[in-house]
Amino acid sequence: MNSKILILLFVLLGSSLFAQGRLIKTGEVPGYITLTCDFHSHTVFSDGEVWPTFRVREAIHDGLDALAITDHLEYVPHKDYVRADDNSSFAIAKKNAERNGLILIRGTEVTRKMPPGHLNLLFLPDSTTFEDTTLLEVIRKAVGEGAFIQWNHPGWVAQQPDGVARMLDIHRELIKKGWLHGIEIYNDEVFYPGVMEWCLINNLAMTGNTDIHGTTEEVLSSSGDSHRVMTLVFARERNEKELKEALFLGRTLVWYGDTLAGRVEFAEPFVLSCLKRSGPFYEDDTWFYYKIENTSDIPYSLTVGQNPDAPGRIELPGRSYQVIKIKKTGSQTLHYTVANVKTGTLERLAVEF
Repeated sequence: MNSKILILLFVLLGSSLFAQGRLIKTGEVPGYITLTCDFHSHTVFSDGEVWPTFRVREAIHDGLDALAITDHLEYVPHKDYVRADDNSSFAIAKKNAERNGLILIRGTEVTRKMPPGHLNLLFLPDSTTFEDTTLLEVIRKAVGEGAFIQWNHPGWVAQQPDGVARMLDIHRELIKKGWLHGIEIYNDEVFYPGVMEWCLINNLAMTGNTDIHGTTEEVLSSSGDSHRVMTLVFARERNEKELKEALFLGRTLVWYGDTLAGRVEFAEPFVLSCLKRSGPFYEDDTWFYYKIENTSDIPYSLTVGQNPDAPGRIELPGRSYQVIKIKKTGSQTLHYTVANVKTGTLERLAVEF
């Protein structure tokens, strides 16, 4: 066979079979596995710039366990060129996701003016049944079908010109009815102050998502981040059913840039699972020498150390360690504030080990 034909066959096979994925090392919460997720993305079937199978391959390349394709329900600017319904992106991407081990979630973005703004409906059996109805009827029907309702980018400047997220009467009504289950505390490249407190007070899940329209490569090259923003979900098993249950129960943390954000009940065991203290492996007349290791890809900045006989600050980039010394005559317990782990808009995680 002609060598050029062989080369062409290998190229075609390589591009159509399996994606190559990144392995991300995070932490753990006892009793659960950690799933890396993005619950907000778009394709050419609304206002995105890529085909659904590309969105799947990109998610696998970026190290995700789960992806929701959430094309706009009411806003379809490419409809003259891409004729299909709101289920099409999921249908096209599903087989590729399955054979590459990605949990693909069917969803849609209800695209309304403020109030209430944009809402994602996740885990839908059929997205097309929600067209051309009033907002409350859409949400009522989606909830009846088991959907998880997420309020997207609550401080988006296109709908809140000053960029300040505000809880309005319609959102309070949805919460009162049990029809709102989570809010994006981080979207694209923006963190929304105060939204963590809304989630804590109303027992809503905190999420952080890309809302990607172009490619994550473009986003990361402009932001300088080492990874795409993602929601870390703590599920009992790696499947859609357990993922959905964990999301409804709010078992999440958000990882964006070098920052983690979420409830202290998940942040504390998660961070401590990443940090390992060993030793002392050496001593002299005055000091014990210990190794502090960060086994994850998430960096940690330990500040405001409360032990005067130990370092006041420890910087631990992803997958690194630092040797520290503690006076023999002092306490060997370490107390730190983790400066890059938010348990509230202004609160930071305190750890002891």
